[in-house]
This record gives sequence, C-alpha cells and structure tokens, in this order.
Amino acid sequence: MARVLLARNNLCLWIHVYFLLLVHLHVGTSFYLPGVAPEDFHKGDLLRVKVNKLSSTKTQLPYSYYSLPYCHPGHIVDSAENLGEVLRGDRIENSPYVFKMREPQMCNVVCRLTLNAKTAKEFKEKIDDEYRVNMILDNLPLVVPLRRPDRESSLVYLHGFLVGLKGQYAGNKDEKHFVHNHLTFIVKYHRDPVTEMSRIVGFEVKPFSVKHEYDGGWDNTTRLTTCDPHAKKLVSGSEPPQEVEDKKEIIFTYDVEFQESNVKWASRWDSYLLMADDQIHWFSIINSLLIVLFLSGMVAMIMLRTLYRDISKYNQLETQEEAQEESGWKLVHGDVFRPPSNSDLLCVYVGTGVQFFGMILVTMIFAALGFLSPSNRGGLMTAMLLLWVLMGLYGGYSSARLYKMLKGTEWKRIALKTAFMFPATAFAIFFVLNALIWGQRSSGAVPFGTMFALVFLWFCISVPLVFLGGHFGYKKPVTEDPVKTNKIARQIPEQPWYMNSLFSILIGGILPFGAVFIELFFILTSIWLHQFYYIFGFLFIVFLILIVTCAEITIVLCYFQLCSEDYRWWWRSYLTSGSSALYLFLYAAFYFFTKLEITKPVSGVLYFGYMLLLSYGFFVVTGTIGFYSCFWFIKLIYASVKID
Repeated sequence: MARVLLARNNLCLWIHVYFLLLVHLHVGTSFYLPGVAPEDFHKGDLLRVKVNKLSSTKTQLPYSYYSLPYCHPGHIVDSAENLGEVLRGDRIENSPYVFKMREPQMCNVVCRLTLNAKTAKEFKEKIDDEYRVNMILDNLPLVVPLRRPDRESSLVYLHGFLVGLKGQYAGNKDEKHFVHNHLTFIVKYHRDPVTEMSRIVGFEVKPFSVKHEYDGGWDNTTRLTTCDPHAKKLVSGSEPPQEVEDKKEIIFTYDVEFQESNVKWASRWDSYLLMADDQIHWFSIINSLLIVLFLSGMVAMIMLRTLYRDISKYNQLETQEEAQEESGWKLVHGDVFRPPSNSDLLCVYVGTGVQFFGMILVTMIFAALGFLSPSNRGGLMTAMLLLWVLMGLYGGYSSARLYKMLKGTEWKRIALKTAFMFPATAFAIFFVLNALIWGQRSSGAVPFGTMFALVFLWFCISVPLVFLGGHFGYKKPVTEDPVKTNKIARQIPEQPWYMNSLFSILIGGILPFGAVFIELFFILTSIWLHQFYYIFGFLFIVFLILIVTCAEITIVLCYFQLCSEDYRWWWRSYLTSGSSALYLFLYAAFYFFTKLEITKPVSGVLYFGYMLLLSYGFFVVTGTIGFYSCFWFIKLIYASVKID
C-alpha cells in the first residue's frame, strides 16, 4: 500500500513539474504577460527586417522567401523556430532591408538583377497564384492597411504584400505580369518623452511596381531618375510598372517613413487583433444559447415531470402482478448495463476523447488568459502538441477504468490501442500529405528532424503516460452498477421508424453542430485565408455551450430510446453527439467550394486531408461528452428506483 501511495505521489509531482515548465515557457515568450521586456531603441539604432515565407490562399503551399530571386544579404541566416512554426511552414531569415531608428530613408537601392526565362517563369507563377511576401520587424508582422468600403473609418490589415499583379497596358488586350519592386515601409513608434527612447508599435508597407530608369551605365554611384533622394523625388505610383519578362532588368528599391504613435507598446497588437465583426460573434453565442435553452427545457421536463412521475409509480408497485405490467425504461433494467459489442473499441474511443478534451480545455484556458498571443508564432500549435502528449495519462486512465467496468481483464492491450489508434491514423494521413507537400518543394514540408521529434514525443512520452494512466485506472476499484444484469438478454421489440438507430444518430448531431457553426466559419477563415484569430474568449464560451448541447441532446434521445425498451445505448450515445463531426466535414466541403479559390489538385487534397483529421478529432471529443453524459444519466435514474 505504501508503494502505491509513493508511486502516486511521484506521479503527481512529475505532472506538476511538466505543467510548471509549460507555464514558464509561455510566460517567458508570450506577449501580454508581465515580465516580458520590450526592446527600446535610440535614434539611429539599427532595425533589422526579417523575411518569412511566401504564402497564398489559392495554393496553401508556403515557400521560402529566397525561393524567388529576390535580393540576398551577404550571408543568409536562419532564425531558430519552434515546433509550431516549423509545422506552419514558417522559414524566418535575415534580409538586406536594414533601417536606422527615426531616420527616414528615400529610394534606397537594394539590388539590380536581370531575369532569365526560368526566373521570369517563377515570378509569373507566384503572381498567378497570388502569393504574398511576409516580413517581420521587432516581432511584428508586416501588414498592408486597407480601408473597408462599407466603413471609411475602419481599417483591415492584410498579411504581407502581393509579389505582383496582373494587368494590361492601355490599348492592349494582352495580360502582363508586374512585380512589386518598390516598397514604402512605415514604421510606427511610441517615444518616451523623458528618456527619448522609442519602441516599435506598427510595421506597414505600401508596395509599388515601378520601371526604374537611370542615365548612362550602371555602377554603385548611379542615380535613378524615377526616384531620387537628392531631388526629393518619391515614387508616386503614376510611373510605368515593372513588367516580368525574360531579359528584363528589375531594380529593387525601398523608402522608410517613421510615424510617431500614441499607441503604447503593450497595446500594439490591438489594431491587428481588433475584430470589426464582433456583433456576429455575439449573434453566434445568442444562437447557441437559444439551442441550449431549448434542450435544457426538454431535459428539465424529462427529469422533473416524466422521471419523477415514473420513479414514484415504480416505487409504489406492491404486487408481483403490478410489477409484471410495468413498461417503459424500467423494463430494461436487467439489460441496461450489459456490455456492448466491440466494447474494447468503445473504451479506446472514450480514452482518446478524454485525451482530446483535456488538451482542448487547457489550451483554451491558456489562450483566454493571454498565454498564446499571435506574437508567439507557433505557440498555439506547440502548446496543443505538448498538452496532447501529457493528457495521454488521463486517456489511458479513462479507457482502462471503463474497460474494467465492462469486465475486461487485458488492460495492457486496451492501453496499447489507446496509445496508437488515433495517433497512428493521424500520423499516416499527415505523412501522406507531407509527401505531397514535399513533392511541390514547399517550405511547408516537415523536415526529417521535426518528424523525428514528433515520433519521439509520441513513443517516448505519450505512450508511457497512457500505460501509466491505464495502470492506475485499472487498479482503482469501479463502482457497482445500481441494478444487476440478467444472464439472458431481453428481446428488443420492433422500433418505430423515428427510433431507428441511423435516423436518431443523424438527428442528434444537428444541434451540437448548429451551436458552433458560426464560430467555425471564423476558425476556417483564420486557418485557410491567413487571418488573425484571437477571440478565444468567444471560443471558450462556444466550447462550453457545445459541451452542454452534446450532453443534453444525448440524454434526451437516450431517454426516448430506453422508453422504447431498447437498451443498446452504449455506442448510440457516443455516435449521437459524435455525428456532429459529419456535419462539420460537410460544412468544410461547402466552405471549400464557396469561399476558397483553390484550383490545384494537391492543394485540394491537403485541404480535405486536414479537415478530415479535424473532423475525426471533433468526433471523438463530442462522442465522449455524449457518452459520459448518458452514462451519468442512466446510473442516476436506475439508482432512484426499487428493483425487486
């Protein structure tokens, strides 16, 4: 007994150490938390711009900045990236763009190059696919501000600037490709009037396509005639654009403007994260709450009226003849706890769902508290992976405990299936998708080292934790069922059409999906249209509503099923709320054809592959919520009646 207590104490100690390390990691790197030191700059201090990936919503395939023949610095240096950044396809490198704090620059020449057939084709392909160039300054992403046509006072910030545009010359119907070769950077700063130190609070750009001209031959002292710092001549956008063709000369230039801002450093992300459509999110929550109120009314009616009446009637039965005439849900009391078919698989799915649920819940709490700010690129995905690994302890515990309750004896086999079934399926799909990305030579392809790190997390941390949880779950005594199970199974009467398993399961998934589909639109937009998403407060409320909706719809349909003398509730309770994942996948298909402009087959396969994984995860989470709700409900009602 002492050894068991010691082992449990050591287990709790290690869990606390893991979470303290995780919390310390995010406190040290996230944005809004106390203790994060901003960087102060004197006038004239160097500001080094870093370049990130080229991204496109039409292909969803990121590429390294230097995959195009842009101007190179003397030596390209890769920045250290966390696990989440690598999985997102981020490739952060240094650039030839170097500014001096609060010292405006005009028409700085970066480099001059002459295109050949290959480089011209590469530029044209990226322009056709609407690729955007992403840059970073002082951990702020480069954005292009645009005024909304419906609200003149409202700005929308787009990630990065387009590589180029397609257009036509006046009087010519042939479509040409033009590259953005002149950038006007706007660096916003907040100045301390006492110390005269400045902090960067904004990084914007205005891209131009300009066919630069100059007199004479080209050397280091050549002055451009299209823009000239000595003559104070700026690029205005009225100059002829720079066409992309074989043997065309391109000169890359940039200006830098500094604008003092009243925005303080602690609030510099507010303009990026400001949601102009917050009323839609409130509408989403109100819509979800109405669904919850409707279901709560039904559950209250069942619990307070029907069940109270039934339990009172059953407890007043006095004679054997009256007992034989009983009908409804009490009639199946001798079969309601009979182990289902494929009980091993059910235990595995329930354990996986608990693991997912714990990961989502803790991630949302961390995000809502500000630990996972967008300033910590890749932090959200890194946190989710680490939490998934750690939550294997609870997944193994839940699956083994349910397995023991169903009279199982080989808990190690269940723990092994729990540790491998979902991760192996996800890893197989991920490996195939990664191979497709690799075939496109995209920076989104996960390198071998990162793949090895994922396998290490799975085999060396997650699997042992699942087995450890399974060990403690199986050793803990299970509570007895409130009623005894008959040796011979009762025959189930023929069910009406509306109680058909497939029909009730499909009906049960509609309301949980209806509670989240509006918020789901914003999540998909954030993922596939590369927009900021940081309304985790709204998302957490919607998640809580989803939990209540899944629980209530499963309880209602389970009660109707038992009243029809059908005791096969185990799998149906899981599938009733889990079927909402089917509607999620169908909505993802609808979103693909109505909101996205993906044309490449590889990109389409990537979209549906990742949405299949997302739907699979949604299935195990909602299914587990429904199962445990129904399990609690059945134990509660059968413990309330007298069984002879």
